[in-house]
Amino acid sequence: MLFRTWEEIGDAPAIGVQTDHLGRPHVLVSSHRLVRQVLADPELFRPDNALDAMTPIPVAALRVLTAHGFRLPPTLANNGTPSHPAIREITARALHPDRVAEQRDWLAEVVRDRVVILTAALERGEPVDLYADLAADLPLLVLARLVDLPDHEVRVVKEFSRAALELFWAPVDTDRQVELAGIVGPYHAALRRHAATGIGMVAELRELGSPDLVVAALFFLLVAGQETTSQFLTLLMHRLTGSPEILDGLIAGTVDVDDVVEEGLRLVPPIPTWRRVAAADTALDGVAIPAGAPIVLWLAQAGRDVVDFPDELVPGQRGSRKHLAFGAGAHRCIGAQLSRMEAAVVVAGTAPLLRQARVLRAPWCPDNLSFRMPDTFVIGRQ
Repeated sequence: MLFRTWEEIGDAPAIGVQTDHLGRPHVLVSSHRLVRQVLADPELFRPDNALDAMTPIPVAALRVLTAHGFRLPPTLANNGTPSHPAIREITARALHPDRVAEQRDWLAEVVRDRVVILTAALERGEPVDLYADLAADLPLLVLARLVDLPDHEVRVVKEFSRAALELFWAPVDTDRQVELAGIVGPYHAALRRHAATGIGMVAELRELGSPDLVVAALFFLLVAGQETTSQFLTLLMHRLTGSPEILDGLIAGTVDVDDVVEEGLRLVPPIPTWRRVAAADTALDGVAIPAGAPIVLWLAQAGRDVVDFPDELVPGQRGSRKHLAFGAGAHRCIGAQLSRMEAAVVVAGTAPLLRQARVLRAPWCPDNLSFRMPDTFVIGRQ
């Protein structure tokens, strides 16, 4: 069973045939070398199945989605067609490193304000949820400053994005799929309305093609462009609570915050696995892969191959930055610099808070192929 294997620590074969929760075979690739090889060849190893539902969506749930006009044409992560470069270029301009850098001071101020409030709560002896009260909405707030998004409450957007991650990437039963479709469908319809009038990146994408293209791009940015980062921030903060010497170094300025972020990306990457499909009969390291075979790239495991201390958080260790947390090649994550900036600001801003923290409830992640989805992270004062 593939689900939750990203939590296992230990050696894994470079490549092998596994089965998923429904007993369907797939090729699991875990070595850094082979994962890079697959990602570097989008013609032979196509991205077409990246957004396919891991649990086939039943007719009852499809009816709910269809009633809201739900469609996801190839746009970004699942796009192996000639339209991809133009869509990617427009999106990349919206998330350009210069525009991202302009958000740093604003985000740092938001984090400072929140840390003051959370520190005061700890001093009163109250528990603090660092997911709900700090990390959950920060990436969404930053994304909204870079990309024109529908004007909805943060709660509504987060409910939609987490429902989408569960609907498409988790082992779920029929009743739950129908429930999730009832959340994803209406928000998808709201994205469609926004696609007709949005400005900036939305308007540029609108000139390329149908409203479906715009909606699909916004859909992916909302589920992968902000949800993954809030999850990563939560898990990295949790990891840091167990590393007081690193926190002391961050506070004293003797540990580089960027090194901490890169080690975090290597150890708890926002997306542990991603998918490809073989376009033709081929082989990897002697393992035959027939045309049409689904391939799961174990990005988290690949990050263990490149360092001397794979299980430890060692900022700056040799090879740390060779991780594949953001993929590689033509479909490398457009938001890599955005995620790095957000993580650096949060790590630097929360180090004093984390240094005095005692973990009351560690993050728990449900079964999911490609996303961690921590539910909470509660701390108290030491």
